[in-house]
Amino acid sequence: MTLRNASVYIAFAAIALSGCGANSSAMPVAAGSADADRASGVVAAAGINKIDHVVIVIQENRSVDNLFQGFPGADTQSYGYISSGKKVALGQVPLEATWDLDHSSTAFFEACNGTGKSIPGTDCQMNGFDKEAAGCGHAGYPKCPIAHPQYAFVPAKETKLYFEIGEQYVLGDRMFASDFDESSFVAHQYLIAAQSSSAVNYPNSDSWGCYGGGGVTIPTLSQQRQVQYDKRIVVCFENQTLGDELDAAKLSWRFYTSAVPGGSGHLWNAYSAIDHIYNGPDWKEDVIDPQTVFFSDVKHSKLPAVSWITPTCENSDHASCDSNTGPAWVTSIVNAVGKSKYWSSTAIFVVWDDPGGWYDHVPPKYVDYDGLGMRVPLLVVSPYAKKGYVSHVHYELSSLLSFVEKRFGLQALDASDQRATPPLDCFDFNQSPRKFVVIPSDKREDYFLRQPVDTRPVDNE
Repeated sequence: MTLRNASVYIAFAAIALSGCGANSSAMPVAAGSADADRASGVVAAAGINKIDHVVIVIQENRSVDNLFQGFPGADTQSYGYISSGKKVALGQVPLEATWDLDHSSTAFFEACNGTGKSIPGTDCQMNGFDKEAAGCGHAGYPKCPIAHPQYAFVPAKETKLYFEIGEQYVLGDRMFASDFDESSFVAHQYLIAAQSSSAVNYPNSDSWGCYGGGGVTIPTLSQQRQVQYDKRIVVCFENQTLGDELDAAKLSWRFYTSAVPGGSGHLWNAYSAIDHIYNGPDWKEDVIDPQTVFFSDVKHSKLPAVSWITPTCENSDHASCDSNTGPAWVTSIVNAVGKSKYWSSTAIFVVWDDPGGWYDHVPPKYVDYDGLGMRVPLLVVSPYAKKGYVSHVHYELSSLLSFVEKRFGLQALDASDQRATPPLDCFDFNQSPRKFVVIPSDKREDYFLRQPVDTRPVDNE
């Protein structure tokens, strides 16, 4: 597939809440340049063929400062600056907050430079998060728990399981969204196709894919990074995906997801927006509902070469979902693989699709019209993962595609996975596979198998 011009500069301005992203030009890259990262990756790649199964667990809407505040060795900051220049301490807001923050393209620019305007190529100051709209403190809404609800971190008692995973394996603190617009819809496209057809923000309905028909459209980006509301496209693309490449290579894959009852859509299901997947044999064979089928596939020796797993709203870490079961959900996936015959040949990547509007102090680079987005966490679990390692290498969402492509000899799909450094420094393939140690959790696999169906629709605010 022909790569888009990676140097194209596009920019944009506005829309309401939901999703993933961020962008700018300068940030303190702890591990040096992208070339240096790639060079070190060449050495680290030796032995990558010990990985026969890649599991990509997608969580929702958290920044590094918000979710991994104080993690040993990680670059986190417990304070920030608001648009007036005042220094404020980050407060505590639990995962189960019943309100959300604006995390649209407008919110990105507000957080970046405090103006709410696109300034392509300029540095993000990370000083305007207080200008993002918050779903608290208004008439008929919950009271805001702190003065600046955007400047917050999750209490340690709720992130304990994530910390335990990171302390046993790897936390990456330089992972960035490949798109800057903070849209979950766009971010999830990058996680399967390394692009989104220049779409920006959100569709005009809860429909996230081809099933919505020709009336479901989404704005696009101009080369000046402006939202083109007059140049909307139908949310049904013909982009080549990693699934297509795996099919061509005769490698198995599955996308474990959830359909929302009542015909309102497919929850965080990126493949529903790919025409030839949605209207082809892969839809029945490789797009699996519900996501808990993953547990039985592991037990019954059906784990594919590549898996994606999306959560329900309840288990997603998404603010406004009124739940704190996300860490236990991820832990149940890790434990299921760890206790199986697949442990010795698997790499699990846990990533959050966008920062959800939560404060983060590390500015992203400006790399092209659509990226990069703001910093999000990355956890890497494998018998070959370094123990208690914090990676400071610069990654983006498409780095996960790049890892799969490198392991299985596949071509890059687009500009973002071609430029993205695969997370190879997280592994030591010379070590013997580590014995799995179960991560204790009070909510195990059976708990999630018994959960009532979550009827809430996709993130489309």
